[in-house]
Amino acid sequence: MPRTSFSSISADLESWFRRHARDLPWRRLRTPWTALLSEALLQQTQVARITERFPEFLRRFPTPRAMARAGEAAVLEAWRGLGYYRRARSLHAAAVCIVERHGGEVPSDPQALRALPGVGRYTAGAVASLAFGQREPIVDGNVTRVLARLSDRREPVADTAGQSWCWQQATHLVQAAKNPGVTNEALMELGATICTPRSPACGRCPLSAQCGSRKAGSQAQVPVPRAPPVQRPLVLHALVEIRAGRVALQRKSDGLWQGLLVPPCSQASPTATAAEVTRSMPGMRAGRRLAEVDFVTTHRRIRFIVRAARLPASGDFTWVPLGRLRHRAVPAAALRVIEAARQAWPGSC
Repeated sequence: MPRTSFSSISADLESWFRRHARDLPWRRLRTPWTALLSEALLQQTQVARITERFPEFLRRFPTPRAMARAGEAAVLEAWRGLGYYRRARSLHAAAVCIVERHGGEVPSDPQALRALPGVGRYTAGAVASLAFGQREPIVDGNVTRVLARLSDRREPVADTAGQSWCWQQATHLVQAAKNPGVTNEALMELGATICTPRSPACGRCPLSAQCGSRKAGSQAQVPVPRAPPVQRPLVLHALVEIRAGRVALQRKSDGLWQGLLVPPCSQASPTATAAEVTRSMPGMRAGRRLAEVDFVTTHRRIRFIVRAARLPASGDFTWVPLGRLRHRAVPAAALRVIEAARQAWPGSC
């Protein structure tokens, strides 16, 4: 985009946003904490789901101090069903840092924001611009798509060179903006509601007259799609014991599902016998196979071999009532494993 057009684009975006912005709960009470909280929740999660969950999340954790005091386990439980639980751990760690280093107040300095756990360039720019009015750029998937189509960029935008170009364009835009926070939020809103990946509503776009892809008719080809991530296979033998309507779970200390409650698991060959699995899990006894469950994450294709089990009474287990599983910090993969065991072994319940 020519530099002379950035101020015009920003003005059109701000005017459009004031008239067409969605009524979202985190926009009704804009504070530095609600900005940070909403950005953490919205990462890789649909807006509709966060719209439902945000008010309760804010009620439970109205300030960084309240979240830090509640503890990581409470944040993980509140996060249930939203996936990518590492974000919840990072958010709690960020709240602790805000209390310990900044007196409980979210810092306004972008570098101080980026020093918080889990806060990268995008989140720091969003909080700094939305809550403090600073001229900090933001680039996410929606912003990338809008910028690429405005310039009709036919080169990749997901690689290092493409992302550098996007950040440069976004920087020019906020520098030319009258209100950088509104410009940034309008960019995200435009990508989410008008300049969508498929079938963009170009006839309703405030930037259609300035859009290179609209003029060239290349909206469907821009931006150039990224290559799908490589998914590595992983086989886990999951040991499930259910007694009197309760299931035994362990809180993971590291790796996948860190901090969450899951059945004990051991990585082994898909053909491993019960005896071999038992030897790899001291103190536990693996029983017969009950089911197989496939679960896909961004980078892994996981096959769970679900087994009946006998677990030690003295083990570090949390016995969760089956009817309360969805109210605890139990990931979706574990819920599927437990349900498969229940269906294959109804007498255990």
